[in-house]
Amino acid sequence: MPSTTTEAWFAVAQIGVLLVLLAAVHHPLGAYMARVFTSPRHLRIESAAYRAVRVDPDAEQTWRGYLLSLLGFSTASILFLYALARLQSHLPLNLGFAGFDPAGAWNTAVSFVTNTNWQWYSGEAAAGHLLQMVGLAVQNFASAAVGLAVAVALVRGFARSLTDGRVGNFWSDLVRANVRLLLPIAFLAAIVLVAGGVIQNLLPHEAITTAAGGSQDVLGGPVASQEAIKQLGTNGGGFFNANSAHPFENPNGWTNMLAIFLTLMIPFSLPRTFGIMVGDRRQGWAILGAMGALFLASVALLTWSELAGSGTAPHAAGAAMEGKETRFGLGASALFAATTTLTSTGAVNSTHDSLTAPGGGLAMFNMMLGEISPGGVGSGLYGMLIVAIVTVFLSGLMVGRTPEYLGKKIGQGEITLVALYVLTMPLLVLVGTGVSAVTGAGLAGPLNTGPHGLSEILYAFTSAANNNGSAFGGITSGTPYYNTLLGLAMLIGRFVPIALVLALAGRFASQPAVPASTGTLPTHKPLFVGLVGAVAVVVVGLTFVPALSLGPVVESLS
Repeated sequence: MPSTTTEAWFAVAQIGVLLVLLAAVHHPLGAYMARVFTSPRHLRIESAAYRAVRVDPDAEQTWRGYLLSLLGFSTASILFLYALARLQSHLPLNLGFAGFDPAGAWNTAVSFVTNTNWQWYSGEAAAGHLLQMVGLAVQNFASAAVGLAVAVALVRGFARSLTDGRVGNFWSDLVRANVRLLLPIAFLAAIVLVAGGVIQNLLPHEAITTAAGGSQDVLGGPVASQEAIKQLGTNGGGFFNANSAHPFENPNGWTNMLAIFLTLMIPFSLPRTFGIMVGDRRQGWAILGAMGALFLASVALLTWSELAGSGTAPHAAGAAMEGKETRFGLGASALFAATTTLTSTGAVNSTHDSLTAPGGGLAMFNMMLGEISPGGVGSGLYGMLIVAIVTVFLSGLMVGRTPEYLGKKIGQGEITLVALYVLTMPLLVLVGTGVSAVTGAGLAGPLNTGPHGLSEILYAFTSAANNNGSAFGGITSGTPYYNTLLGLAMLIGRFVPIALVLALAGRFASQPAVPASTGTLPTHKPLFVGLVGAVAVVVVGLTFVPALSLGPVVESLS
């Protein structure tokens, strides 16, 4: 095994390559997305889709109409996916698998529609090819497009004035996000993944002879096509139970780097889209700066914690490699873990339960930030803009002025919506964890007792409420209790914040633009970038430090 010093240099090299790739696509992809959502033209295939669902893509919607369309689409998606999971045994390509039980089907349907992709089941032992392709993969596209649509609606709220709260057309944004962005990139990525060794077929389980002379059943399937959108759409639901640690999903080091790049490329390019659409590209650079600073800090700390390998056993072994793939090593595993928990991607290439205690705590802290650095597709941008509004509000209070952001006043109504947004996720996480830590059904889930057992419960509810989907790996969540409760956390954690963001977009779009004055806080300078990052960290610290102290912190000290 490479020495720790070699691992450290390799980790730095990987981070450097990743930053170069992200910098290369930031300008063209960000500008392209701005054109996608502002173009007056409709492609033929898009017009056919509008005719099929009988909507007028040019009819502007108020935030209420936009929200009702979004909720109607998502409700229909949940019902369809629930029925598909329940009736799996009667459908073709089911591989002989039974239908999901009611609680499991509910959890899976909510999970994939909310862009969470929490998986209580083992994919190769429960989900047939049709369910994977028509159900799960389709929702990987749809849920990512919904997040993009909400982010664009909020940006329009900043960019428009006196529009009677009109923020665009949900159906047009949904279709364009899929047809012009997600589908083309995912198609190309799938081809590259096949070239890298990811499988793409419709084969059932086949018996193979192992190198040791034994026999093992191996499942084929349309993996590359699902893997591409799984990462690109910050979804995370794996075809196999081992997720991106499985060689059929992630065969080698460069496919691992491609997966990380796909996860980050849209969230890190959206700030440029934001800057272009509001007519001030400096604002996009400021948001990107805050996202990037938090991202690099988290990657550095998590990588250090894994390379340090705190604990007697890791020191004796030379590294904390338990639960990690040798073909990736510590650096790539830490980078992947930081990436997926800083975005809303539940993919894992190592067992997060096997991270060192500081590493596991950082993974949870990443999600507790609200997944804003850079966050999920769309959800990261609107989450960071919420933090920016909080920063402007607090700064305004300090100097005794009515706070403004991008020419829009932050009054009582606006800050009430922002406060509700900020409080929703912590309420779900802390209440869910507290109830599960004192009930028999909740305590039956964790594999471990004591601080680590609490961490497993806390991680599960943090992952669900933030629509992340990754799991610590040491908790049995496929029970009616956890399937039901985590499903509720996913549902509320996705759609309550979306409703609040759209209401905020409507209020901003209705306001007149306020010209900047000498008392206006400059929101495009390094000072503001630092303030945004500080506010994000302080809000998390004040909210979650007690819970983290009882779990990862106690475990680290012991």
